[in-house]
Amino acid sequence: MAKETGTKLIASNKKARHDYAILKTYEAGLVLAGTEVKSLRLGRASLVDAFAQEHEGELMLYGLHIAEYGFGSWTNHAPRRTRKLLLHKTEIVKILNTLRDGTGLTLVPLSMYFKDGWAKVELGIARGLKSYDKRQVMAERDAKKEIAREMGRRLKGRR
Repeated sequence: MAKETGTKLIASNKKARHDYAILKTYEAGLVLAGTEVKSLRLGRASLVDAFAQEHEGELMLYGLHIAEYGFGSWTNHAPRRTRKLLLHKTEIVKILNTLRDGTGLTLVPLSMYFKDGWAKVELGIARGLKSYDKRQVMAERDAKKEIAREMGRRLKGRR
């Protein structure tokens, strides 16, 4: 069988980018069972309500839903089991120091993908946004769209 190359998106957490301000991102591997990998290759995963936390000096991913594999037997996995994240020790120490020092920071999974055949999770150190922050971000985005639209009109000579 040929070795996989490139990246293939499995799932993304769009709500996380809306609800949080992402300060820094990390890429982590996952410890998975065989039927979990097969289910992921079918794209059957959800990052909604998932979060990462420290457990005995390691980072664990809680709340990640990977649907049971349809052709699995008694060896099937539990859909919402806790999964260990694979990072270098120095990265884990950096992340934990940042989370302990910064108040109101959390570690949220942003996307899940296959990279050269290996399942990866993009984690973000995030700070929660208030509703007025969200409105401000939306207003800035609308203003940028309007500016780009007007620039396009002027370049085409329509105004």
